[in-house]
Amino acid sequence: MADSGNKGLKRLIKASVYSWQGFKACWKNEEAFRQETILAVVLIPLALLLDLNPLQTLLLIASVVLVLIVEIINSAIEAVVDLITQEKHELAGRAKDMGSAAVLLALINMALVWLVILLQKFL
Repeated sequence: MADSGNKGLKRLIKASVYSWQGFKACWKNEEAFRQETILAVVLIPLALLLDLNPLQTLLLIASVVLVLIVEIINSAIEAVVDLITQEKHELAGRAKDMGSAAVLLALINMALVWLVILLQKFL
């Protein structure tokens, strides 16, 4: 939770602590985030090892990081919806489904970026 009275370095340190807490919560509570993080641990070094130009390497890494970002946002949406209601509600379901759809699009994007760059490299 941000403290609006903090400025400069103190604000940056507190924001970093809150961000780290978010990473830990996502790792602890979200299996999909753990799976995607493990995938990132494999794919990011692979992107750096491939003999690609800097832009291609950046695109490969950015597509992986985008999946993690969208998964964190999706998990946050799900947590807020669950806090508000555990009952079946059309809007709650819609919010969760839309978050899930965003993750799916990020994964498809990642797969397409990797496929196009690797095909260009090796064919």
